[in-house]
Amino acid sequence: MKRLLAIGEALIDFIPNQKDSKLKDVEGFTRQVGGAPCNVACTTTKLGGQAEMITQLGNDAFGDLIVETISNIGVHTNYIRRTDEANTALAFVSLTKEGERDFSFYRKPSADMLYQPSNIDAITVTENDMLHFCSVDLVDSPMKQAHKALINKVKSASGTIIFDPNVRLPLWTSEEECKNAIREFLPLAHVLKISDEELTFVTGNKVEKEAIAWLFQGSVEAVIYTKGKEGAEIHFKDGTVIDHSGYKVKAIDTTGAGDAFIGALINRLAVSDIDNPIAALKVQGENILEFSNIVAAKVTTKYGAIESIPNLNEVNEVLEH
Repeated sequence: MKRLLAIGEALIDFIPNQKDSKLKDVEGFTRQVGGAPCNVACTTTKLGGQAEMITQLGNDAFGDLIVETISNIGVHTNYIRRTDEANTALAFVSLTKEGERDFSFYRKPSADMLYQPSNIDAITVTENDMLHFCSVDLVDSPMKQAHKALINKVKSASGTIIFDPNVRLPLWTSEEECKNAIREFLPLAHVLKISDEELTFVTGNKVEKEAIAWLFQGSVEAVIYTKGKEGAEIHFKDGTVIDHSGYKVKAIDTTGAGDAFIGALINRLAVSDIDNPIAALKVQGENILEFSNIVAAKVTTKYGAIESIPNLNEVNEVLEH
């Protein structure tokens, strides 16, 4: 089985106890462990895979909660660092009636941003490793340099790099800075996951077909294009496209749905009998998309990202009907 290395932010999401209110009007919140790379690691693991979380947390109660929560799911925490220099990151979220989100982040800086590139020296990497990362921790910081160090290490070992931009503009000083960071790291990935909401922002092109073609830069061999409740597509460098129409459910909270999707997809690549992840996507893509869409849809029917991740039996029940 292949192993997932998930690098980036692990934080606490504060989910409002009331919907359809502006963040300033919310009077109570429920805390949930989150952060996109952390959600992905938990999804992959809960579905029967192996994942390592690579981040830094504060020496605080929220850091303790994150380590305890993901350890209980089975995510390995050997590479999680702790520090007194900054606190664990927090994110306050408000929800509309449709489950869409608005964020306010507390990380100026947070512990994850101070993770040093030298820490990567202690991480053992093989060709069976898949590295997943997002753009939140690509702001100018030691953690950005740590991403580069780990990407180089995984590439040198002939592992697979998976990049999900996961755009969060409130964390950036400008849209341009966010876009430039994504474009800097995009060519380093073998697999790129991007949503319909992000495609025009990242590429600067409103024509879907042209925008997707533009993404095939550098090492990119496959683009996973997600369209929310409309499903997802896998585009390959040779022009081949595999698609699945998705599952219609009554969403109450979309937090973590995209993370659950890519976490499920990575899980399927990890357990595939085809060693090369790109080859696995080509041969088993339709089944992989179906599986991943079920997981993402199920996550939207409950509150929070990690607590709403289904297990393998729950997914198989849907597949068998």
